[in-house]
Amino acid sequence: MKGKSTMNKISVGTISRTFVLFVALLNQFLTITGKNPLPFSEDEIYNGISMLLTAAASLWAWWKNNSFTKAAIAGDAYKEGYKYTNRGGIS
Repeated sequence: MKGKSTMNKISVGTISRTFVLFVALLNQFLTITGKNPLPFSEDEIYNGISMLLTAAASLWAWWKNNSFTKAAIAGDAYKEGYKYTNRGGIS
């Protein structure tokens, strides 16, 4: 078998869901034991979430192929046509 197996790759979604679950479980454990659960003010939580969303949107916009010029748009169309013909007409 050539190439790497996709079975061993862990998705970003899996990692992020696991992290959020861990934080929720830690918060619940601290609440049950009478400790101060994750001492953050509402403003700190708002600023943190806002920063994460801004960073995620920036990374997403940077990662995507954003074609603004006519040449870039024509290149994208050529690339899609090339992919289509090389897959035997399967889009």
